[in-house]
Amino acid sequence: MQKISVVKGIVVPINRTNIDTDAIIPKQFLKSIKRTGFGPNLFDEWRYLNNGEIGMDCSKRPLNMDFSLNQPRYAGAKILLAQANFGCGSSREHAPWAIKDYGIDVVVAPSFADIFYDNSMKNALLPVVLAQEEVDFLFEAVEKNEGYQLNVDLLEQVVITPDGQKFSFPINEFSKECLINGLDDIGLTLKHADAIKDFEQRRQLEKPWLA
Repeated sequence: MQKISVVKGIVVPINRTNIDTDAIIPKQFLKSIKRTGFGPNLFDEWRYLNNGEIGMDCSKRPLNMDFSLNQPRYAGAKILLAQANFGCGSSREHAPWAIKDYGIDVVVAPSFADIFYDNSMKNALLPVVLAQEEVDFLFEAVEKNEGYQLNVDLLEQVVITPDGQKFSFPINEFSKECLINGLDDIGLTLKHADAIKDFEQRRQLEKPWLA
């Protein structure tokens, strides 16, 4: 899993509450479990003017230029700014996969759906919870300043604005360490690879009939 410590980049805003996982990655794109290839269909129904289906060439589809992800000023964004209850709805892990595959490493919002929050942590997507007034301030700043960037420091647990303001965010220590060290569930298990190997060898000697 990708390591995350500090993320600095352009902020793309989606000023909506209750953005659910079906909006993030619609159900027709859930057939693959490769974790990659979902970026072109992120927010598919909002990004394009026609209906999307799996296997379509998105480069030839008509774009909705009113949607922020399609606007040149937000090209290359690394940070997504949203409103409360982001990632609600079904528990599909494809939602953080699609956001990561698009190129976004951090989502900032006043609150997240619990399952989406946990899924994000396991897929190197940092969900940052800020106070509503701080999020509202950032929406206004992004709107007024083209190319607006934030510096998200996971080590210090702060979001730093271009003028030096700092907004603190909470995160549990276990998830923080996993993100910093790039450890998902498999990575955590492999930290004990030697102990697992020793156990398997010992069990084979003690109970060979199980092999």
